[in-house]
Amino acid sequence: MAIRTKTVPRAEIFDLRWSVLRPGLPAEAALYSEDADPGVFHMAAYDGDTLAACATFFPDPVPGEEAVPAYRFRGMASSPEARGRGFGAAVLRAGIEEAARRGAQRVWCNGRVSARGFYERMGFTTDGATFEIVPSGAHHRFVFKIATG
Repeated sequence: MAIRTKTVPRAEIFDLRWSVLRPGLPAEAALYSEDADPGVFHMAAYDGDTLAACATFFPDPVPGEEAVPAYRFRGMASSPEARGRGFGAAVLRAGIEEAARRGAQRVWCNGRVSARGFYERMGFTTDGATFEIVPSGAHHRFVFKIATG
């Protein structure tokens, strides 16, 4: 099965982001201040015509590497039906490719400690100590170095 991915408007991915990442909270809890920034893109992966996974990417350097062009991603979510079927990996790969087309040399996120194995399988490395994000819990910074030239 080939997974279809594409960049989409925020409205197309918002309900999935909200229902998976902020269940039971008001819709505003799933709005990110970065959503309206220049250069932001939202990546979606589909199971047929059904949205299965998403992530939002925005220009932001890795802390400590301010001179290196980078994209950070947030709001990565997969529908419960899609989990473990490659949709999250597909949306992340497509987002990395799009960020590279836009000149990025790094892609990074603050990810849950429980997702470390996923990010490492995707080629990310852990950068720095564990830290807390309320209400989500323990996180690491994960960084992917895009091969250049």
